[in-house]
Amino acid sequence: MMNNEHNEPNPTKKVAFSDDKNLMGIAQYLKDAQPGHKRSIPPLEHWHPKHCGKMDLTVKANGEWWHEGQLVKRQSLIELFSTVLWKEGHTFYLKTPVEQIEIEVEDEPLFVNQVDQVDIEGKTYLQLTTTTQDLVIVDEQHPIFMREYEGELRPYVHVRFGLNALIQRAAFFHLIELGSLQENAEGDAILSLKSGDLLLQLGT
Repeated sequence: MMNNEHNEPNPTKKVAFSDDKNLMGIAQYLKDAQPGHKRSIPPLEHWHPKHCGKMDLTVKANGEWWHEGQLVKRQSLIELFSTVLWKEGHTFYLKTPVEQIEIEVEDEPLFVNQVDQVDIEGKTYLQLTTTTQDLVIVDEQHPIFMREYEGELRPYVHVRFGLNALIQRAAFFHLIELGSLQENAEGDAILSLKSGDLLLQLGT
């Protein structure tokens, strides 16, 4: 139910990247592969490129992207690269049809900053929007869960291809408003949320 429309690039197009894995070269390739200005998620699961080393690109735990020691300030560029994020095991990559380049991700590479409720076929679902314009309908395949990061319990939602999104503080407060807080037998706070037929109970 997610916004994951596929768009296949021209398979005959050949691209040669420089040895330093030039970020702008990849960006130009991705722009050429996507017609118009419509954002789409390519069918990364069908691509089997060679591994081509590591790029000096880091997605910080606070959502910032850094390339070769410089903060990436162009949101349009971040949104473009987010469409080709890929994860194998505990390793993150930028993936194109011809190359798979390792990057560093401190926690998770996607970040939810908006929470809405939408009606689908007579049922009310939670819809989460990321800072890179992913729309995620919370369901059995895309659940919200809690996980510890550096001693802090944080909320996440599964998005795609093994990638999760951190639900940012303001968005999580909105989720609390949409749910109900109770205490369990141990005195811990439990947040109950409903999305369609899915009932979630999250320890906070």
